[in-house]
Amino acid sequence: MTDLAEPQTQTAPYQLEDQVGFKLRLANQRHLEIFNRRMPDITPTQFAVLAKLRDEAKISQNQLGRLVGMDAATTKGVVDRLRKKGLVQSSPSVTDMRRLEISLTDAGVAFTADAVETALDISAETVGNLTPREVERLLTLLDKL
Repeated sequence: MTDLAEPQTQTAPYQLEDQVGFKLRLANQRHLEIFNRRMPDITPTQFAVLAKLRDEAKISQNQLGRLVGMDAATTKGVVDRLRKKGLVQSSPSVTDMRRLEISLTDAGVAFTADAVETALDISAETVGNLTPREVERLLTLLDKL
């Protein structure tokens, strides 16, 4: 009979500080602190929507959500908040009246142009302790996750 009090296998002790999830959370917290300090008028999620609309011009709300990795309900909420800020507009699709197409307003185009420049600075500050080669390796490794 096996004594249940004794471990059956020898494993390394769990150290929270050595876990990938913990380190990713700390890195994300650092990035969000920088983002919030440098771009207080919008959230990172709102910025992602604006940046994608800058690339796509006009896109369905569902497709927009997929491109920025958000579910439909979250996308709708973000679009609604950006609409209230006057940065995006929606219109029925000309090919499918059930579909809403989202695009930047003129104010949204100007705001996003400035925000993208700030976002580049935010990214640079986030990885400021890394060499360019380390940044490239980090991004490659994150793409694998």
